[in-house]
Amino acid sequence: MREILPVIGGWYAARVPFGLATVVATSRSAPRDPGAAMAVGPDDEVVGSVSGGCVEGAVFELAREVVASGVAQLETFGYSDEDAFAVGLTCGGEITLLVRPVTPESDPWFGEVAASVTAGRPVTVATVTDGPAPRGATLAVWPDRVAGTLGTPGLDVAVSADARGELALGATGLRHYGPHGERREDAVTVFLHSFAPPPRMLVFGAIDYAAAVARIGDFLGYRVTVCDARAVFATPQRFPQGVEVVVDWPHRYLGATDTDDRTVICVLTHDPKFDVPLLQEALRRPAAYIGAMGSRRTHDDRMKRLAEAGLGERELARLRSPVGLDLGARTPEEVAVSVAAEIVALRWGGSGTPLTATAGAIHPRATDDAVRGKPGGADRPDGPDRQGAPDGLGGPDGPGGPDDDRPANRPKRDV
Repeated sequence: MREILPVIGGWYAARVPFGLATVVATSRSAPRDPGAAMAVGPDDEVVGSVSGGCVEGAVFELAREVVASGVAQLETFGYSDEDAFAVGLTCGGEITLLVRPVTPESDPWFGEVAASVTAGRPVTVATVTDGPAPRGATLAVWPDRVAGTLGTPGLDVAVSADARGELALGATGLRHYGPHGERREDAVTVFLHSFAPPPRMLVFGAIDYAAAVARIGDFLGYRVTVCDARAVFATPQRFPQGVEVVVDWPHRYLGATDTDDRTVICVLTHDPKFDVPLLQEALRRPAAYIGAMGSRRTHDDRMKRLAEAGLGERELARLRSPVGLDLGARTPEEVAVSVAAEIVALRWGGSGTPLTATAGAIHPRATDDAVRGKPGGADRPDGPDRQGAPDGLGGPDGPGGPDDDRPANRPKRDV
């Protein structure tokens, strides 16, 4: 929902009712993950997507219905060979959607949630999807306060506790409770949608390749910072709008910067006096991905220097170098795609193999770790030489969910 907030936040501020459809559960090869959202507002304007185009027409009508009736609906869309032309998912997966009306009267805290998400402040929105509690009832949970109610004080207390725990992990998914928040019961199903601050991408070395990597990092949803000790190169004018540019010694900046298990670190300085002290710091701290540019000769020399500096085999094994997947990349933009491809593959456990050479589900079910934002997870993004690229990336011979996601017991819409 993060990407559509600017639009629906404007509708809310104008006190215009709108229908909000959110993916709350998936199975098999579903095209979008839990939390994906689509909204229908004034003059039938549509923003967002819940299936990549498979069921948006039906969801559009549902959203209009809930705005007119004021009653939330839960719908499941799937695939059936018996009726291959009906509304549904041609990919063979299944998604369950909660479609509910949003108005200033029903959601008086919605503006605060939108402001928090926009500012990067953590918040979880808990919504009842099924059971005796009112469907569509919502509870907003911040680290220090709550707003709204799910129907009973006991349920509010239990869900608030779980929401804060899951928020720390960036988890999104369904949870089950008794009517008054009892554990180990499943009468009430609640969708917890966590909005953790965007993960960070730290790019070291203000070269042309860094500008391209920063641009694709921003596109993937990272909060991007570029750092270089050379002020003549580290200027905001050389990088996309919104990218933070810092003039400092890379190892010193990283030493004073918090990282976590979602942070991506790209070392493009390509100079031992920068690389080695920086990687000494990077390989000893939390990060999803640590990649360094350089030829195989540069990589071997760098590994030797790092070992002499006292890093062990386990720390050195974290380094992705030469950085990127082998795409045959030559230009800075192509190299950035190579780096991004490796980050995404590591995040989801992908092989980097062309899909034409593989079999089975294209979108395999996420593991618990993936959904919870742990290494390889859904809420965190965790070559050798080519002549013409700066001694490293994209060379010709090398690289250039929830604990319980049971769908609610509802009829399924098939194709």
